[in-house]
Amino acid sequence: MPQNITTGYRALVDAAQREIETLTVEQAIALHGRDDVTFVDIRDIRELEREGRVPGAFHCPRGMLEFWIDPQSPYYKPIFGEDKRFVFFCAGGLRSALAAQTAQRMGLRPVAHIKGGFGAWHRANGPTEPPKPKA
Repeated sequence: MPQNITTGYRALVDAAQREIETLTVEQAIALHGRDDVTFVDIRDIRELEREGRVPGAFHCPRGMLEFWIDPQSPYYKPIFGEDKRFVFFCAGGLRSALAAQTAQRMGLRPVAHIKGGFGAWHRANGPTEPPKPKA
């Protein structure tokens, strides 16, 4: 029997965006480099290797987010225990909306995500590091 998907990704992203703070790329660039803000890059490692990075951003693959945020998890990352604002981004702003919603629902605050993600950041000439050459 075929599956009957009743809620699509767009509805999930739209619902997430109603719950979270969305930053314009200009607002995000203005926050970059502040000691009280941590940028969280949830892109797949292959995307980072292909497209480069935001300097100083913490890489947390989307699939590990819940495990790295939860202090009870054996995979917990202490960076998520810091008293900072967390700004999530992905390639285009869809996955990061869902990630920010999840983080916020878990109790991480304050959180936001970048509308348009790394693509918008790059087009706005936000600071980037090029991909590392393969050995």
